[in-house]
Amino acid sequence: MRKDMISGSLGLDPIDQSARLASVIPALKAEKNDDYEYARRNLYDVIEKGNNALEDIMDVAKQSESPRAYEVVTNLIKTMVDANKDLLTLAKTRKELEKYQEPEQKNITNNNLFVGSSAELLKMIKDNANG
Repeated sequence: MRKDMISGSLGLDPIDQSARLASVIPALKAEKNDDYEYARRNLYDVIEKGNNALEDIMDVAKQSESPRAYEVVTNLIKTMVDANKDLLTLAKTRKELEKYQEPEQKNITNNNLFVGSSAELLKMIKDNANG
């Protein structure tokens, strides 16, 4: 009744917050899933390209027997290990996010605004008290 009175006095339609949230939450979940899949594909791509590059650089290092070439190989191996760790961290983070459940929305009104006279307010309070 109060929402209708307030929205009526302001000349606005009342907003149904639960319907609004119901339309936003699936979009956020889909966006989060798209981001995860994109990051996962990128990490897989980096790892695959790194493996191919590692094989080629190892051949160059063997043929040249240059200390610099072996240094490049060890740096690439470290980078590949880091990329694999990032992939595992990404999977762990996703599992933790999926465990998190959205808290149930409770309609709590902390601040009320009544637009009307004191007689109307008293009548409304009496009507609510009577049933």
